[in-house]
Amino acid sequence: MAEDTKQEDKPVTAEDTGGTAVKEEGEAADEIKENNLDLILDIPLSVTVELGRSKMLINDLLQLGQGSVIELTKLVGDPLEILVNDKLVARGEVVVVNEKFGVRLTDIVDPMERVKSLAT
Repeated sequence: MAEDTKQEDKPVTAEDTGGTAVKEEGEAADEIKENNLDLILDIPLSVTVELGRSKMLINDLLQLGQGSVIELTKLVGDPLEILVNDKLVARGEVVVVNEKFGVRLTDIVDPMERVKSLAT
């Protein structure tokens, strides 16, 4: 008579494979993360550099003409706000690059604050 050989169902562990299963799993997860990031790299975003703000009445708006001056809330030397899709991501100062305006970033908003601003 043949002997019954009963195998126990036992999960494969890192010890059983010399750690290769765990290593391969981690590498696969990293590759998936990179591929997921590649999917969004070409999404266009709207970047706005805000010099200042002002409030006015419709009557005042209708009276604006060439040469009119609109007073802004920011003072000279105050940092400009850099918004991406209307969310604050950084602050900076005006620079001139090849006869065009640019912005030198002086302060990056904390990543946790950026995530919180996405909820609003």
